Amino acid sequence: MTNWRWYLLIGMLTGGLCLLQYRLWFEPGGIRDMLQWKKMLAVQTAENENLKQHNEELLFQIQRLQSSHDATESRARNELGMIKKGEKFYQIVK
Repeated sequence: MTNWRWYLLIGMLTGGLCLLQYRLWFEPGGIRDMLQWKKMLAVQTAENENLKQHNEELLFQIQRLQSSHDATESRARNELGMIKKGEKFYQIVK
Protein backbone atom coordinates (compact mmCIF):
# COMPACT_ATOMS: atom_id res chain seq x y z
CA MET A 1 0.00 0.00 0.00
CA THR A 2 1.10 3.49 -0.62
CA ASN A 3 1.45 6.16 2.02
CA TRP A 4 -1.77 8.01 1.15
CA ARG A 5 -3.81 4.81 1.63
CA TRP A 6 -2.32 4.36 5.11
CA TYR A 7 -3.17 7.96 5.96
CA LEU A 8 -6.70 7.46 4.65
CA LEU A 9 -7.13 4.25 6.68
CA ILE A 10 -5.76 5.88 9.85
CA GLY A 11 -7.99 8.92 9.28
CA MET A 12 -11.08 6.76 8.86
CA LEU A 13 -10.29 4.74 11.97
CA THR A 14 -9.66 7.92 13.96
CA GLY A 15 -12.93 9.41 12.71
CA GLY A 16 -14.82 6.26 13.65
CA LEU A 17 -13.24 6.27 17.11
CA CYS A 18 -14.17 9.95 17.60
CA LEU A 19 -17.76 9.22 16.54
CA LEU A 20 -18.01 6.32 18.97
CA GLN A 21 -16.50 8.40 21.78
CA TYR A 22 -18.99 11.21 21.09
CA ARG A 23 -21.87 8.76 21.30
CA LEU A 24 -20.44 7.25 24.49
CA TRP A 25 -20.07 10.57 26.28
CA PHE A 26 -22.79 12.88 25.01
CA GLU A 27 -25.81 10.98 23.72
CA PRO A 28 -28.67 9.90 26.03
CA GLY A 29 -27.74 6.84 28.03
CA GLY A 30 -24.05 7.68 27.85
CA ILE A 31 -21.49 8.32 30.54
CA ARG A 32 -22.76 11.83 31.25
CA ASP A 33 -26.22 10.48 32.08
CA MET A 34 -24.67 7.73 34.18
CA LEU A 35 -22.78 10.32 36.26
CA GLN A 36 -25.98 12.32 36.80
CA TRP A 37 -27.80 9.16 37.91
CA LYS A 38 -24.98 8.38 40.34
CA LYS A 39 -25.30 11.84 41.90
CA MET A 40 -29.06 11.45 42.20
CA LEU A 41 -28.57 8.01 43.74
CA ALA A 42 -26.18 9.41 46.34
CA VAL A 43 -28.66 12.15 47.29
CA GLN A 44 -31.54 9.67 47.52
CA THR A 45 -29.46 7.25 49.58
CA ALA A 46 -28.61 10.01 52.07
CA GLU A 47 -32.27 11.02 52.29
CA ASN A 48 -33.29 7.38 52.82
CA GLU A 49 -30.78 7.05 55.65
CA ASN A 50 -32.20 10.16 57.34
CA LEU A 51 -35.74 8.85 56.99
CA LYS A 52 -34.68 5.43 58.29
CA GLN A 53 -33.17 7.04 61.39
CA HIS A 54 -36.31 9.11 61.92
CA ASN A 55 -38.47 5.97 61.60
CA GLU A 56 -36.32 4.17 64.17
CA GLU A 57 -36.75 7.07 66.60
CA LEU A 58 -40.52 6.99 66.10
CA LEU A 59 -40.61 3.21 66.64
CA PHE A 60 -38.64 3.63 69.84
CA GLN A 61 -41.11 6.25 71.08
CA ILE A 62 -44.06 4.00 70.19
CA GLN A 63 -42.55 1.04 72.01
CA ARG A 64 -41.80 3.21 75.05
CA LEU A 65 -45.37 4.55 75.10
CA GLN A 66 -46.84 1.05 74.77
CA SER A 67 -44.70 -0.46 77.49
CA SER A 68 -44.51 2.31 80.09
CA HIS A 69 -47.43 3.99 81.82
CA ASP A 70 -45.10 6.71 83.08
CA ALA A 71 -44.07 7.68 79.53
CA THR A 72 -47.73 7.96 78.51
CA GLU A 73 -48.53 10.08 81.53
CA SER A 74 -45.51 12.30 80.96
CA ARG A 75 -46.42 12.86 77.33
CA ALA A 76 -50.05 13.65 78.25
CA ARG A 77 -48.90 16.19 80.83
CA ASN A 78 -46.28 17.91 78.67
CA GLU A 79 -47.91 17.92 75.25
CA LEU A 80 -51.62 17.95 76.05
CA GLY A 81 -51.59 19.84 79.36
CA MET A 82 -53.59 17.13 81.14
CA ILE A 83 -53.70 16.75 84.93
CA LYS A 84 -54.93 14.00 87.23
CA LYS A 85 -58.13 14.22 89.24
CA GLY A 86 -57.55 16.01 92.51
CA GLU A 87 -54.40 17.80 91.34
CA LYS A 88 -54.11 21.55 91.25
CA PHE A 89 -52.62 23.21 88.20
CA TYR A 90 -50.41 26.25 88.64
CA GLN A 91 -49.13 28.16 85.66
CA ILE A 92 -46.21 30.49 86.20
CA VAL A 93 -45.95 33.29 83.67
CA LYS A 94 -42.62 35.06 83.37
